[in-house]
Amino acid sequence: MSESRRRFLAAGLALPAASSAARYEEQTTAQTPGAKPPAQLSFQYKTLGKTGLKVTTVGFGCMVTSDGSVVERAADLGVTYFDTARGYMSGNNERMVGAALKRKRKDVTLSTKSHAATKDEALRDLDTSLRELGTDYVDIWYLHAKTRPEEVTAELIEAQQTAKKAGKIRFAGVSTHSGQKDLIPWLAKNPNVDVILTAYNFTMEPFMASVLDEAEKAGKGLVAMKVMAGGIRRLQRTDPNYTRLTRDGAMLSALKWVLQNPHVHTTVPSMTDMDQLEENLKAMSTPFGDNDRKLLAMHLDRIGPMYCRMCGQCDGQCRKGLPVADVLRFLTYADGYGEFGLARERFLELSAEHAAVKCADCPGCTVQCPHGVRVAKGLVRAQELFAC
Repeated sequence: MSESRRRFLAAGLALPAASSAARYEEQTTAQTPGAKPPAQLSFQYKTLGKTGLKVTTVGFGCMVTSDGSVVERAADLGVTYFDTARGYMSGNNERMVGAALKRKRKDVTLSTKSHAATKDEALRDLDTSLRELGTDYVDIWYLHAKTRPEEVTAELIEAQQTAKKAGKIRFAGVSTHSGQKDLIPWLAKNPNVDVILTAYNFTMEPFMASVLDEAEKAGKGLVAMKVMAGGIRRLQRTDPNYTRLTRDGAMLSALKWVLQNPHVHTTVPSMTDMDQLEENLKAMSTPFGDNDRKLLAMHLDRIGPMYCRMCGQCDGQCRKGLPVADVLRFLTYADGYGEFGLARERFLELSAEHAAVKCADCPGCTVQCPHGVRVAKGLVRAQELFAC
């Protein structure tokens, strides 16, 4: 058995048990009038920290969704949490989501995000988001993609509090892709933060369980993203594992793995079509079991050399100062999600200095990933794909 597989199995066994019925606010079959839910589909709900918002444990991450009918179908079936952002699809995603949820606006929890660095820019983003979404308020407004406590500045917190007082947002949040070991405990102690949206999946370090526990005990709402660990689009049909991983549902297993953590209140897996929607909703009806564990161990062995776990241990290692984890995440958007446009857009947001780096010209990569990711290969591929 490989080292990565042993570590995965150990981490899985160490997760807090999620079987306690007291952790769940309600479990029921979807009963939305006019919707025809898949047979035996049941929904589980939790309360999002101290916000009081009741959300389905499987929500809807809209980042790569272009078909509004999928969003509308999800709401009709009973999904109650939908997440978008100002920067998704250059603003077109918010417009699509707003139109799809127009009939259901009062019945769902809607969140959006801003990547702004200043108070004025953030508030302008929020006004634009409200206009594009066709709503007077959003339930949660996130400061997006923060890595360190110092990035959650006083003026950005002030922007959120200003928006709260104006009735434009109900709750304030922060999203993070990496740096959780230090950032989440800091957010847990911050009285101005209501909700934390964090990357969390079966590949990540065991410390995540403890920091999520700390945040939940502080009353924070906890939302998990990147729950599929990059998807399986790069899996070739010639790969001997292709049939089993796709037929048996490795991605469903990945989602169920996240749901077994009692500290996670909801999740935002990406869904682009009706089949993905109905597949993901099954995660609320079927518990994580031994077959899921075996599937994910197999999947982890396959993606190990290419999937960045965003652990942050490579920070500062690149001689050119590249934000390595970010660049590898952009590559995942293209190779894992099939979203080349989004990946290139994010890459081109790098500073001119970083966007101009050519890793192929370096005499040798100074970045050493403790998880065995082939960092140099990934960086070179990203630069070849996305650089002008």
